[in-house]
Amino acid sequence: MAQRTSRKSAKVARKAAAKRVAAKAAKPRKTAPKAQSRKAAKPILLAGGNPRIAKADGDTPVQAYIAAMPGWKRDVARRLDALIVRTVPFVRKAVKWNSPLYGVEGHGWFLGIHAFTNYVKVAFFRGTSLRPVPPGESTSKDTRYLDIHEDDQLDEAQLAAWVKQASQLPGERM
Repeated sequence: MAQRTSRKSAKVARKAAAKRVAAKAAKPRKTAPKAQSRKAAKPILLAGGNPRIAKADGDTPVQAYIAAMPGWKRDVARRLDALIVRTVPFVRKAVKWNSPLYGVEGHGWFLGIHAFTNYVKVAFFRGTSLRPVPPGESTSKDTRYLDIHEDDQLDEAQLAAWVKQASQLPGERM
């Protein structure tokens, strides 16, 4: 009798295993998200609210960078971008090293923007040649910075003058 019971148990166990295998095979498989949906995902913010945007040329990646910046930094970056485009209508744009860069075709990059925790940094790559020289010093001999904090009043006339001067100088090749 014990032998009959164990045969029955084995038969039941095999049927149950077959049902589990069949059920698993019938379930739809999860597939990786399409590349298109990955692109629509919100950019990752790095330290200081600096968006991680893929390296690319053109206005589109720069606008994606600006749109991904948090709060007041986004507003500052929009104002800076608009001022740069007004001042240098033929400006060339790109995102490299997680920073928007502005340049003149054939002359290189003259300005970059980067988000930090408490400020937005504007880098003039030939800043020591600007008059007056922007206030922030750099370890690079030619570069000067302008740090814009949340409550700072932006002197748009001075900034426009620096942008115009910088766009007329030979830029950085990056």
